Amino acid sequence: MKDKRLIEVTFPVKEVSKISAKEKNIRHGHISTLHIWWTRKPLASSRATNFAALIPAPDDPVELEKKRQFIIELSKWENSLNQSLLEKARKEILEANGGVPPKVLDCFAGGGSIPLEALRLGCETHAVEYNPVAVLILKCTLEYPQKYGRAQNISSDLKLGSQKSTNPLLDDVEKWGNWVLKEAQEEIGNFYPADEDGSIPVGYYWMRTISCQNPSCSAEIPLTANFWLAKKENKKVALYPYIYGKKVKFKIVGTGYEKMPKDFDPERGTVSRAVAICPVCGSTIDDKTTRRLFQEGKAGERMVAVVLHHPERSGKTYRLATEKDMDVFKKAEHYLEKKRQELFDKWGFDPVPDEPTPEGKGRGAERAFSVRNYGLNTWGELFNSRQKLALITFTEKVRQAYEKMIEERCDAEYAKAVVGYLSIALDKLVMFTSSNCTWKVDTTQVINAFVGRQALQMTWDYFELNPVSGISTSYNNLIEVIIDSFKILHGIGLSATVTQSSATSLPYPDNYFDAVFTDPPYYDNVPYSYLSDFFYVWLKRSLGDLYPELFTTPLTPKKDEIVAYSHNKGGFEAGKK
Repeated sequence: MKDKRLIEVTFPVKEVSKISAKEKNIRHGHISTLHIWWTRKPLASSRATNFAALIPAPDDPVELEKKRQFIIELSKWENSLNQSLLEKARKEILEANGGVPPKVLDCFAGGGSIPLEALRLGCETHAVEYNPVAVLILKCTLEYPQKYGRAQNISSDLKLGSQKSTNPLLDDVEKWGNWVLKEAQEEIGNFYPADEDGSIPVGYYWMRTISCQNPSCSAEIPLTANFWLAKKENKKVALYPYIYGKKVKFKIVGTGYEKMPKDFDPERGTVSRAVAICPVCGSTIDDKTTRRLFQEGKAGERMVAVVLHHPERSGKTYRLATEKDMDVFKKAEHYLEKKRQELFDKWGFDPVPDEPTPEGKGRGAERAFSVRNYGLNTWGELFNSRQKLALITFTEKVRQAYEKMIEERCDAEYAKAVVGYLSIALDKLVMFTSSNCTWKVDTTQVINAFVGRQALQMTWDYFELNPVSGISTSYNNLIEVIIDSFKILHGIGLSATVTQSSATSLPYPDNYFDAVFTDPPYYDNVPYSYLSDFFYVWLKRSLGDLYPELFTTPLTPKKDEIVAYSHNKGGFEAGKK
């Protein structure tokens, strides 16, 4: 192109940056809520830069300023579905490219922001990605909503009632998501029993434990950084530890409970940076000893409290865990053994992920993982027994949903797309159902393992979510979040071409594309492949048979990933090349 592109002459950097920053707070209908992907780019900046790179810069300063203002309007979130504005942008792009939609490539497509916005602007869009988890996300973002979101009469057997659907894909994801939940509830709902007053467990609060190394004490130390259960402006509730013999017991104190003792500071827990203090004798256990105890299998865990919600009341309540709670948990453990063997015999592989976790050694990106330091050597070990049971049950139901759709004469490719979303919902459930999830006391919500960090770190205490409660982050709510994201996807008429490939061996001839828009990984910043293994091992079990081209390897491919790791041949210096 001989003419200068608009982005080479002017671009409203400050305004688009501000709009992009604001976009991070959007939680409804944004593609970031479909599935986590690290360093996903804002839609605002992606749309604006794509447009500005595809049209020529006018010579007239007045026209140049008009284009600049147009970009600001185009980048706003509320204009994502503004058809008149988008049509104007598409028309300009077509005129600049001789009346033909430009062929656009993103060869590091990741979470899909850049190709989605190219698609929205009317481009012939090609998204290439090396990581199979990202490829599935891209298909559910750039291909399936556009291909099936407006289709009619995919299968009359799959219609909801007699009403004609305007978006069968959306309807069927909802229908089969509810079917998966109902089937799972019937099988494992008894392992999350309601209290006698009808209160439903939101989940269970656990602390990991080690033994005091003072030979004259040997008390069980419950590990926690602090003792808060709720720390809101109008509600402060904590677990008050007291000593009974050589055992640490708890009371619930604070707003609505027994008064909080004046000399009690809930901020002072029993462990910090792996250094533990025994509440019984005051002895200190250094960080190396703490890690050794975990690695040698000498650590345990203790269910301490239950968080509850009553359908007819607002807010959450708390109570101490009882022997009955542990009896139910032990029943779940026994059922897991039976269920695990049954599915192993049926599928030919362990339904609980037995693939190894990252070693977490070295410098840079590898330091994102600390779980190996504490004896969590396989991905399945990141989940307690009831969590494992819940997840392999949901995995089984997702697989069965596909079988039932085929029995009901549904088109196989369409059913594959529906199951893609059911598996993404399962991935989201996995993210909220590991022993790396914590309880956020200022909002009284469960926090997934990846919030606020591109890492998977050890947690001393964790929150075990009830996945069939119908509350907050249970499976049906996660399905609703996915459906909400359709709003910004299904309105785009075109679908993209999504391909799994290395960026160094693209399946296209030379000079095929009019433009390449991409944002490659940054040296050693994010260990994408190792982080995504957390999801890969579950996706392989839920839909690996349907996507064999994506899920044949034990873990995500890493050989051609352009992220610098110190353990690779040549280390960081090789990564610079």
